Parts: sequence; C-alpha cells; structure tokens
Amino acid sequence: MQAVILVGGMGTRLRPLTYETPKQMLPLVGVPMIECALENLARHGVTDVVLSLGYMPDRFIEAYPDDVIAGIRVTYAVEPEPLDTAGAIRFAATEAGITETFIVVNGDVVTDLDLTALLAFHREHGAEASIALHPVVDPSLFGVVPTAADGRVLAFVEKPPRDEAPTNLINAGTYVMEPGVLDRIAPTGRVSVERETFPALAADGVLYAMADHAYWLDTGTPHAYLQANVDILRGRDGRNVPAIQNGSWSHATSRVDESATLRNAVVDQDCQVGAGAFIERAVLLPGAVVGDGAVVRWSIIGPGAVIGEYAELGPTCVVGAKEHVAAGSILSGDVRLGGV
Repeated sequence: MQAVILVGGMGTRLRPLTYETPKQMLPLVGVPMIECALENLARHGVTDVVLSLGYMPDRFIEAYPDDVIAGIRVTYAVEPEPLDTAGAIRFAATEAGITETFIVVNGDVVTDLDLTALLAFHREHGAEASIALHPVVDPSLFGVVPTAADGRVLAFVEKPPRDEAPTNLINAGTYVMEPGVLDRIAPTGRVSVERETFPALAADGVLYAMADHAYWLDTGTPHAYLQANVDILRGRDGRNVPAIQNGSWSHATSRVDESATLRNAVVDQDCQVGAGAFIERAVLLPGAVVGDGAVVRWSIIGPGAVIGEYAELGPTCVVGAKEHVAAGSILSGDVRLGGV
C-alpha cells in the first residue's frame, strides 16, 4: 500500500520555530512529527510513502539519508512551485508512479485513525475517493462534510460560519483515493482538493466519507502543538512513550535539578532545568536552558534558547531558537520571540 503525505506548508502559525525547522520536523515528545505520522501508517500496512515537499525540503532529505522513516520506504517529491493541496497530491503521486488505490495524509495531523477501517469502507462503497471525518465543537475553521445515510458526500463546504454549518463533521485530512482522481486535477498550477477536487467528486456522486471518533488533532498552532505533546504523554494517540515520570518526560541527556518541578512537561535532549524551576504543560526543545527559579507554563522554548533565572513565562509564549529571555522577565499572552 502506498501513501502521499502533504508536508509542503510553511507553518506560519508556529513561527518563530518554523523559520529554521519545517513544522512536521518539530518533535512530539522527542520524536519528529513526521515519524509519528508514518508510524500510524505502518500499523495499517503502508509500505511506501512519498513526501510532497515544498518548504525546506532539504531538512527532510538530510534527516533520513537512507530513505526510510519508521520502517517505511520513502521517496521525495519537491514541488517546483506551490501547487496547493490537490496539485501537490497529483505531483507527488505522479512522481512516485502510483497506479493503485492510495492513501493521502496531512503531515501536521496527529491521529490514531483506523486506516484499515477507512480503506475497507472505501472499497465496500466503490468510491473514487473517501474522506475520514471527525466531529468538532466549532466547524468554522475546517471543511464541513454533510453526507447521506450511506456515507455519500452531499456537499463539501469549506470553513462555513459556525451558525451556518450543516454538520459538525469535518474533513480530518486523511483520504483514500483511486488513481483516476489524479486525472481530474490540472497537471499544472495551483489546485485545491478542498475547494475544487472534492466538490467536483461530490457532484458526481463518487465521493464518500466515514465518521470516526478516533483521537485527532491539527498541530498547526502553538496551543495545539502543546496539547499534542500533553496528549501523547497521556497515551492519547496510541504511542508507547518510555520513561514517563509523574506525567512528564525528560530525555536521558537532559539535566533536571532534583528541586525542579515538572508537570505534564516535555524536556528534550541536552536541555538544562535549574534549581527550583517550575515547568508546566510546556515543551523544551533540544538544548534549551531554564534558569534557577524560572517558571514556564504552557509555552514552547526553542532549540538552544535560554530562559534567565526567575523569569516567568505564561500562556502562550513561543521562544525561538537561541533566543535569550532576561532574568526576572515576566511574559504572558501570545508572545513570540525570534525572527528570520
């Protein structure tokens, strides 16, 4: 079974972290997000994946020089220009020579979706394409997908006002497609699968969707990225993370003073946490330093960044790579430190 993973986005909502690292290479409890995605694919029999790359493609290629991620063979399709979602799918699938039923996954979504069940649903309904659906409280930020009783998609409504949404079931970013779908996508230029390809398939009655109550989270914002890490610490996505202690995880190479307090925290490799520091629902990326007595809540500290002694960072600060926060600083709100 082959799959296409869309990883071409620039991750603008996670800046400044994504100025130096593509979003899907950011770690979730010590493991790059892209590996988490492929681990779930591997559990359901996917053997070959093509990464549709656009932003910082070399970071992926350099990280996996043997072209294997989570035991899956990987090829790389680097877009010559931004092609949008459908254009990227067609380009990647063509580059990989896909000629049979294949899976498409958004690389910034964390989920334990039962892909085997979705594939069976797709085949049972003779669909040209099938979408996994997920219920949300506020569907206005997503593509909303009303269906008939048999799962046939009646419409594909992209980001409707909350009070006008016909359902709370949204496009969860995982699809099964027949190769014939590729013929419906223009071979050049930008084409949106959500705004063009799916509505056309729905109009022809060949697009189906299966609702699923699996764990699902779009990690595109600082709040969501932090939540994904906390959820993994709690075992929500099916990953088995070793060495979790008191709800937190510290890499074996990190140094955490015995008087420091960690609550639902992730302390990645080569980090240092000083005496009396308090880290809660926060992620320290590799090489980050938190000084004595500092407080870090619901924030992301970038690689090599330094938080000075007795500084206080509260929801939701994002400190970029190698940035320094002065001792005694008090920061809260949507604070972003670091630039290009």
